[in-house]
Amino acid sequence: MGVSQFASEIMRGTGWGRLRARVARMTRRDDAEDLLHDAWIAVAEHTPVAQNPAALLARCAANRGIDAYRREQRIGRMLVSDRAAPADGIADDGPLQDELVIARHRLERLRLGVARLNPRTREILLMHRLEGRKYREIALDLGISQSAVEKHIARAMAELAEWMEHW
Repeated sequence: MGVSQFASEIMRGTGWGRLRARVARMTRRDDAEDLLHDAWIAVAEHTPVAQNPAALLARCAANRGIDAYRREQRIGRMLVSDRAAPADGIADDGPLQDELVIARHRLERLRLGVARLNPRTREILLMHRLEGRKYREIALDLGISQSAVEKHIARAMAELAEWMEHW
């Protein structure tokens, strides 16, 4: 039986959709379409003589699913056993080197911008942002109104936004 006869036998007997559903039931995997396609390529290359081509194709696809499952399990065990030592195959979730360099430059730029602020504005901004103090507390400590603190913070933020924007 040639490849075209094999294909027509598959399509006449069960159809691709039914065959895919059958493979999905047999393997309980989401990639049944891929397994079936790989099996089709492998079977078509060898042009088999089969009494039930659909069954042959389904069994080949299921075997590929079993192989994939075993491979995934083996890789999973390797990853668990290598957890103490850094594994080459695991992606690093940390920032990339260029992201770190850019972040350092931005931080330095921000530090320079804060240094350029009026000393009183800088003091109020740092009390609020670094120490986490409320406007009312800053106003009481410095002997100024809460409105003045708000204006200093607003001025600092506007100047820093402009400073960072033109970088």
